Amino acid sequence: MHLFNPLFLAGSLLCHTVAIAADQAPVDDISVLAKEAARANNQSLLWGPFKPNLYFGVRPRIPNSLFAGLMWAKVDDFNTAQQNFRHTCEQNEGMAGYGWDEYDIRKGGRETIHDVGNSLDLTIDFIKVPGGQHGGNWAARVKGVPRDDAAADQPTSVVFYSALEGLGSLDVGTDVGDGRGFEGDVKLTGYTPELGEFSIDVTKGPESNEHPENDHPIYEEKPLDRTWVSSLTVPSEHIWQTKVVMFAQMKEGVNEYIEKYGPEDPPPPAQVFTIKNAPGDGNTQLVQKVFKGAFEFDILFSSGSSPKPLTSDAITQEIQSASLSFAERFDKVLSPQSPFDSAKYSKFSKSMLSNLVGGIGFFHGEDVVDRSGAPEYEEENEGFWEEAAEARSRAQPVLEGPKDLFTCVPSRPFFPRGFLWDEGFHLIPVMEWDLDLALEIVKSWFNLMDEDGWIAREQILGTEARSKVPPEFTVQYPHYANPPTLFIILEAFIDKMEAQKNISVQEIKEEDATERLRSAYLQQPELGHMYIRSLYPLLKRHYFWYRSTQRGDVTSYDREAFSTREAYRWRGRSEQHILTSGLDDYPRAQPPHPGELHVDLISWMGMMTRALRRIAENLGETEDVEEFKVYETAIERNIDDLHWDEQAQTFCDATIDEFEESVHVCHKGYISIFPFLTGIVGPNSPRLKATLDLISDPEELWSDYGIRSLSKKDEFYGTAENYWRSPVWVNINYLVFKNLYDIATANGPHQEQAREMYSSLRKNVVENVFREWKETGFAWEQYNPETGQGQRTQHFTGWTSMVVKMMAMPELAVDEKKSHDEL
Repeated sequence: MHLFNPLFLAGSLLCHTVAIAADQAPVDDISVLAKEAARANNQSLLWGPFKPNLYFGVRPRIPNSLFAGLMWAKVDDFNTAQQNFRHTCEQNEGMAGYGWDEYDIRKGGRETIHDVGNSLDLTIDFIKVPGGQHGGNWAARVKGVPRDDAAADQPTSVVFYSALEGLGSLDVGTDVGDGRGFEGDVKLTGYTPELGEFSIDVTKGPESNEHPENDHPIYEEKPLDRTWVSSLTVPSEHIWQTKVVMFAQMKEGVNEYIEKYGPEDPPPPAQVFTIKNAPGDGNTQLVQKVFKGAFEFDILFSSGSSPKPLTSDAITQEIQSASLSFAERFDKVLSPQSPFDSAKYSKFSKSMLSNLVGGIGFFHGEDVVDRSGAPEYEEENEGFWEEAAEARSRAQPVLEGPKDLFTCVPSRPFFPRGFLWDEGFHLIPVMEWDLDLALEIVKSWFNLMDEDGWIAREQILGTEARSKVPPEFTVQYPHYANPPTLFIILEAFIDKMEAQKNISVQEIKEEDATERLRSAYLQQPELGHMYIRSLYPLLKRHYFWYRSTQRGDVTSYDREAFSTREAYRWRGRSEQHILTSGLDDYPRAQPPHPGELHVDLISWMGMMTRALRRIAENLGETEDVEEFKVYETAIERNIDDLHWDEQAQTFCDATIDEFEESVHVCHKGYISIFPFLTGIVGPNSPRLKATLDLISDPEELWSDYGIRSLSKKDEFYGTAENYWRSPVWVNINYLVFKNLYDIATANGPHQEQAREMYSSLRKNVVENVFREWKETGFAWEQYNPETGQGQRTQHFTGWTSMVVKMMAMPELAVDEKKSHDEL
């Protein structure tokens, strides 16, 4: 049996091949290893809760395939029952918190949902069991317990559904009995070309499950201790709208009850809000149960190619095993360090990591792109933002694709889709947990690149994704950039490859098959080399797209700089916003000018160039290394020449004034510390002391809850929409934190000041995010710099989850006397 287990086979091949010296490994062996490792990795990652916009939604990483989900509601009142049905994650829907307490994408985990509006606490254990040729089996155990303020006999309706988007079949394989519903388990059977044959069993659950009873005449016709199945054929363009489909089907029954019993003697709500029992063939299968009080049942997906089908007894053991495995691995790779080495912070960190990984989705569909290439999009004239807006209004965007993307999402209720600049931050903690998962996601993003090197900054793929986005924001423009944060991950991978040289073969052999899948690219250097080699042409194309489309003008305005070429400005500017920069409303030059130069963008280009140079070194591309060195030096020199303001003692954007002179526009905050954030201002930089002083000044950027986005002294602090004009953002705080660590652990004149700042910032950010999570049940998009209160989007378990990495970093000893003198 083990010979057919892809995890076992990949693990065996890895152990065999790692013993071959790098300079002796036959090309054929490496090719076989690469293919087998890729196949085993895909099998391990095939299934998951990859519909993160749903409270619970499962699908494989296969376009137009099978998917499944869950809906539920308290059904004790006619006026509220319909609106109580939960399905898609929504803000302000009466939740006291929800998400994954522990989750490993390769094994499973536990999600808890505290539904105040429905007076219900829901626990969903999701597990995966490898085996066979189609990603193995998976199961979900669904438990509901009325909250303390609920009636003990509260009626709850739960609907599990499964639907098929593409080719194949899906039908009810259970005997329909007497037509009044199913007394025992319900079995669905199906087939698709990619998944082969499969079955889905929805169990009756433990004998202790109770169901509402009543003496209404309808009870004999439709007893509530049964399970109802409705089989529907839904047009493919509407199949994702399962809740709407369910209500449409349910309405037919409601109308029949009204006609049959009249308004004087209506059936109880628990029976009115039920689907028809009409099992058969169809691309959508609804399975409904109604419970009284606490309940439990299992959903068991069994692949026809797996060694044996799942059972409830088997998943009890698998749930325990997955939980133990998660705890052991977490303690090994991401355990919080002092002063966060206590049970409460461990629970918090596990939750944040689990929600980040549990928010990974697979998306498929077309996106909306404006390929008009209007000359106004060059933004070369004064008043360019008005000309560009007019050009956008007359453009005729087209649908492109379909495309696939495997990605984390920033927020399941509000941003359940891929964002380019968010993703690099997301993957920083992910790569510590599961490196090969992070690299799989990076590859998925670069596979979206067009022939020019452009990747859309926001991935809104398909009608389901577009349903969450206002129409004016759905169009993507091939001249719009976004911070290239994925290069942070690739540079970190190079670091890990270099460090891996000291890991012994014996240590690798002692890991189990799943663990080997998490780091195959490290354990076998040839695999890592092949991965980087395969991406390298795309990385270069992407890089040179930035250089050509986001170029800035040095020569037209008599600017003095080391290089006439290394200057950059974001396209997509409006009068008050540069959405493409990621820092939407951060103050910039007024009015906008085509001669603007943006310090954050040239800093990103410096980071990107450094990463590419290091990748070229790893691949032995000596000519490219020399070319990137030239760019890197010129960028570093030009950051100083074009953006350092001696009077303000900080880095600033540049623009052109009314006298056609180049001047600085200084708004101290995140923008002005970008050369530090991207690692360009290092331990011995003459600009480091002023940068550290700015960050640590409580009258400027420092707060008790993290680094403010804009200085308290700035005239625009806290004004207008105040999105990036004062709040604390965890992603930028992490970059401050990480670069403080680099300064603090390297010899240099400001080492002690950096150590003190590192220690204090770590404590401030982590404690505040933890406190708000404890009090509200959520991580938040941003935090108030005056009160620490979480703001804007709730359940923002994207880059706010970077506190996991901050907690796992070591505490640094501080020389109290020296730090006092420094500060």
